[in-house]
Amino acid sequence: MSESLIESSDVSVPIYAVTVDDLDGLLATLSDVEASWARATGFDGAAGAVTVIADARGTIGRVLFGLGRTDAPVDRLISAKLPMILPQGDYEFRTNLPDPELATLGWALGNYRFTRYKTSASPQPRLVVPKGVDIAASRRAARAIYWVRDLVNTPANDLGPAEIADEIHKLAERHEAEFSQIVGPALLSANFPLIHAVGAAAADDRAPRIVDLKWGDPTHPKITLIGKGVAFDTGGLDIKPSSGMLLMKKDMGGAANAMGLADLIMTAKLPVRLRLIVPTVENAISAKAFRPGDVFRSRAGITVEIGNTDAEGRLILADALTLAAEDEPDLIVDLATLTGAARVALGPDIPPFYCHDDALAAELTRHADRVGDPLWRLPLWRPYASMLDSKVADINNAGSGGFAGSVTAALFLDRFVPKTIPWIHADIYAWNPSARPGRSEGGEAQAIRALFSLLAARYPGSTPVSVKTATP
Repeated sequence: MSESLIESSDVSVPIYAVTVDDLDGLLATLSDVEASWARATGFDGAAGAVTVIADARGTIGRVLFGLGRTDAPVDRLISAKLPMILPQGDYEFRTNLPDPELATLGWALGNYRFTRYKTSASPQPRLVVPKGVDIAASRRAARAIYWVRDLVNTPANDLGPAEIADEIHKLAERHEAEFSQIVGPALLSANFPLIHAVGAAAADDRAPRIVDLKWGDPTHPKITLIGKGVAFDTGGLDIKPSSGMLLMKKDMGGAANAMGLADLIMTAKLPVRLRLIVPTVENAISAKAFRPGDVFRSRAGITVEIGNTDAEGRLILADALTLAAEDEPDLIVDLATLTGAARVALGPDIPPFYCHDDALAAELTRHADRVGDPLWRLPLWRPYASMLDSKVADINNAGSGGFAGSVTAALFLDRFVPKTIPWIHADIYAWNPSARPGRSEGGEAQAIRALFSLLAARYPGSTPVSVKTATP
């Protein structure tokens, strides 16, 4: 929990973080016994190296922590390794850190555990936050990321469309925001045909819906967030193999991240008119399932041929994007676990993003680098739009040829966004396939630190905001 960050302690254990280049200088400040112990245990200042030195009572007296070479790249959340291995207690950095804010965030993220189904939880080591770091912002950041991870990690039997809507309702209540939703058959009369089609096969208690949250002064700049909320994806009638379904509880990762970003924006009280739109469905299989070859008229009036029922995320986003555009916001951001092709291209750690506006894309890239939340811009390459051609409708939801799957998915969404509205689409993974410092295996927050950093810089809030720590 973010309570692992504290303001002070009378019994904190000192942590000496040191680079390889400064190791000899640090060892010279220790007693002969301590320096000999450090050398005997092989402590060399390498990135992530840890040596614990006992005091005269046999308890932990100090901790040595390696930062690596000054001329070599180091994981900016490397501090997260410490709470993963240190026992319960209070700790405090006694040496200067290259980035105290990210070191603080790393500590908090290193303490994350998914405990919903655990009968007991282990006590966590706590960090006295370094001077100059905004502890409130760090805690806000940690709580938002924890929430995103918890949502993505929760299995679909406990987090269906109705439960996702309930979480957004709770978010609205926390921030005194407006909340509404349209559910099941009412989607058709309200003109959300694609959302209804994708979710029609699910059981009645898992009916499809579109959830809408509004917050802030209506006169402020309008920022609209959209999150893909597929609670579970079987692939529909184009059914996935069993191995392909194992992680499909995370197919609502876009919604979870949009919710986490919305929480950060509202907690920081950014002067914006925020709207959060989440189309949430279960892509199930039953007699009501939509079929390959079906054609639906979208909310925008664009007709869509279903080339593959497993390309369902872009369908529900299309109706949501159309709704968002009707309000003519100053910026639309959609987050979605949309394609496996994005992972093939860039791996699990670097989500691609798409944007028409070169200046906006460059600004987001700068913030992503600044806060260590990687993103990489890919092109909306117009010639590939022909891969989405349909012989019977305006567009096909599945690209032909097997190439550029993330690009063609983005081009599909592009048909539903007016070019007059700035738009960012991030094709995120929302999952760590293996554990690393600060990134436990399982659900992950991606892109929201970078996006919040951008928004906080554009719209400074009434609550002090640290660009690095308020956006984990």
